[in-house]
Amino acid sequence: MLRTIYFFLLLWIGSGVASAQSASVSSRIIDAKTGEGIPYATVQYAENKGIITNDEGEFSLYLAPSISFDSLYISSMGYEKTAVAVENEIDSIIRIDPKPIELSEVYLFDKELTAQEIIEKVKERLAVNYDQKPVKQRLFFRKSSLDRLRKFDIAFKESTIEEFNKAFIDSVLSVLPKGNAYYTESLCDLYMNRDSSRLNIEKAAELYDKDNEVSMEALGKKMEDIFKANVKPDSYLKIKSGWFGTKVQVDSLLESSDEASELEKELADGEDEDFHSHKRWQLEELYSDLFYKEDSKLNFIKKSNKYRFALKGYTAIDEQGVYVLDFEPKGGADFKGTIYVNLEDFAVMRLDYQNVKSLRKIKLLGFHYEETAYQGTTIYAKNNNDVYDLRFINRIEGRYMGVDRPLKVIEKNKNVKGRRKQNELSLNIDLVNINTEKFELVVYDSEVISASEFDAAKENESVKATYMSRYDPEFWNGYNIMEPNQAIREFTISAK
Repeated sequence: MLRTIYFFLLLWIGSGVASAQSASVSSRIIDAKTGEGIPYATVQYAENKGIITNDEGEFSLYLAPSISFDSLYISSMGYEKTAVAVENEIDSIIRIDPKPIELSEVYLFDKELTAQEIIEKVKERLAVNYDQKPVKQRLFFRKSSLDRLRKFDIAFKESTIEEFNKAFIDSVLSVLPKGNAYYTESLCDLYMNRDSSRLNIEKAAELYDKDNEVSMEALGKKMEDIFKANVKPDSYLKIKSGWFGTKVQVDSLLESSDEASELEKELADGEDEDFHSHKRWQLEELYSDLFYKEDSKLNFIKKSNKYRFALKGYTAIDEQGVYVLDFEPKGGADFKGTIYVNLEDFAVMRLDYQNVKSLRKIKLLGFHYEETAYQGTTIYAKNNNDVYDLRFINRIEGRYMGVDRPLKVIEKNKNVKGRRKQNELSLNIDLVNINTEKFELVVYDSEVISASEFDAAKENESVKATYMSRYDPEFWNGYNIMEPNQAIREFTISAK
């Protein structure tokens, strides 16, 4: 509904349910020297079985009674692998020590490669290391969307419709939310091949302020009623913004309004199907931008001639030696960051990246759109077919949208005697909105499947996302997920 009013004004063990006797472990992993939380550390209780910490170093682990273990094994790049006995209750804080790795201590080479030679070997082995056979992945996916309406001013100039006056415009501004947060969490099975995907969502939640939606719907209905009462069905509207104008036939607009009501009802009745398809689309978008995909924005491997690489040293990921390569753009390329490349098979095991400039910018006649942020971390690991697959994504995308333009709506009717001009609404819109989206995806299990297994996979399009007005930690009790950060834990709807 908020978009409607803007238009009018301007146009990631597979997680399973554990029994009531399941073991539960919760803690925060921190750097023993700095005391800072360690994001994206691996917490394992058996080989290839475990979870990953959130961006604040926190984790919770739920285990069924049939699963027994003596210790948790914690590993993170640049830190000592640490075993924590679970005979007694694990402390709420686990400290692990940094472990710098020196080349002379660990790795011996017949020939030391340059940074560019390493990148060329990465490119040569892309098809071997990432063969993109059909896979089934058990994952947890969280999306956080935050809007901040920095500015929304409407300068009222003229209106011949009594109800469309300055007081009404002020009421519109008072109802519009200045900030809006929307979180979704989904535990899924994702089936993927080169061309398509299928999604089964086991459990999902939505967290947002439903009252904002109700207020906007009421305001939209009021505007519609005023419009219907004052504008003749056989009129047309001339909508002008600066030098540009267009005509809209009122009859078709009113018919569209009725159709929109029917469509709104259909969407309300089938909102879960829409949730499912939207989640599948979001996952497809994330996977399509993996660095080895053809049209990925993260093109610093495939288009390495646009970047400058420097070999900074060596470290270990999951006890495997890796080259540490920093990169930065040459000329007009978009990103800088760090690439971690396996010493033996030249697979990229981790990417840290951030944009150095806006990826897209449009400024035209009072309209300003800019993609200001595109940064994150991606981690890869071997699957059951001994090739690499996605294990973790953390990405932040930021956008700026601003509008500063006049808007004039004139009703004209050629079937009325006298002046064709019937009504006029004139105002100026000055709007600035900042949108930030955060994507967190954890793959708990990834297995290569046959083409027939992919074809046999069914989707559960009727899955229901549970609405929450405040975060409920009990909702995921018995499941292994990535712990929410502080902002999500503290989300609650304030009193109106």
